[in-house]
Amino acid sequence: MADVTLVLTGDRIQFVGTTSYGDPVLVGGDREGPGAKPSDLLPLSLAACTAYDVVEVLRKGILEPDKAKLAQVTSEQLSYGHSSGRVETKEQFINGVMTRKAVVKSLAFPELKVTVVGNAAIARHIYLAESELDGKATTTRIGALQVWQKQDGAWKLLARQGFQLPA
Repeated sequence: MADVTLVLTGDRIQFVGTTSYGDPVLVGGDREGPGAKPSDLLPLSLAACTAYDVVEVLRKGILEPDKAKLAQVTSEQLSYGHSSGRVETKEQFINGVMTRKAVVKSLAFPELKVTVVGNAAIARHIYLAESELDGKATTTRIGALQVWQKQDGAWKLLARQGFQLPA
């Protein structure tokens, strides 16, 4: 559990919490005052953790080719678009990861931002990979947009599109 603090402010039922990163979070029990309702914070936190966790399962499944992980987090209707314009189905995407010739040395999704709206989530991030093929090192740095959908209680990647970043 992270170390956090909570301090009552003023005469209203209002707190300023401090996260383990040192960032302030305004918590309010008064409808007319600013701040999130305490009862909203737990579902928000759970949704955020779930969304980030599933994106991380996908990243690890691509980095260290893992057919089971990739199948677990991708929808049967997956549309996986590459920055080159090539589009793959779920089967093609997983097969491509499992049979690739390049050795992926590292894969990161910096600048990850996830927005959850009901049973859908949108994730945007940089796709940053270091790989090697036939002794030649390559860096891939593109943008990625992912669309996730909650299907039968689990988040599934429904669509992904890679794109070139501005210079």
